[in-house]
Amino acid sequence: MSRVFAYCRVSTLEQTTENQRREIEAAGFTVKPQRLIEEQISGSMAASERPGFARLLDRMENGDVLIVTKLDRLGRDAMDVRKTVEQLAASGIRVHCLALGGVDLTSAAGKMTMQVISAVAEFEKDLLIERTHSGLARARAAGKRFGRPPALNQEQRQAALEQLKAGASISAIAREFGTSRQTIMRLRGDAVSPELPE
Repeated sequence: MSRVFAYCRVSTLEQTTENQRREIEAAGFTVKPQRLIEEQISGSMAASERPGFARLLDRMENGDVLIVTKLDRLGRDAMDVRKTVEQLAASGIRVHCLALGGVDLTSAAGKMTMQVISAVAEFEKDLLIERTHSGLARARAAGKRFGRPPALNQEQRQAALEQLKAGASISAIAREFGTSRQTIMRLRGDAVSPELPE
């Protein structure tokens, strides 16, 4: 006889897993309290790194069934969910997702569903990368600067260069302008002038 486990997760302490427990009961699954793992942890953390999920893996064995209300309870993204489901399937554990009509993700239909979800997630990731690159190119073309602002403004750069030409030490100039020696050395290197001291 298969034992039924459930994994319920919320992201913040203000949230509760009560709705997930009710969904599982409404779907007709009876889960004993010791087989219900509830966790309050961010979904950005991989399932394998979650303490509650690790406890769940320790308790489950071949032939058991794991119920989740939604795929995002299992992992941070489609790739993480797929890896988690494959790990469970390798241990002979069936995974049912209520949001997908209770499909067993380790069955043939479930595997196909996971492949479609993974393909869509990969497609969305590629689209996001394309949009990001387009946005950056558009911003650069419009003259937008990226990265940290310069440590010295143009006036300060000119004054520091004058002091370098006059023979002041890099450390003294850095102290005066409240910046690092690296900034002054970079300034000296950028100003390709034979008048500057080595």
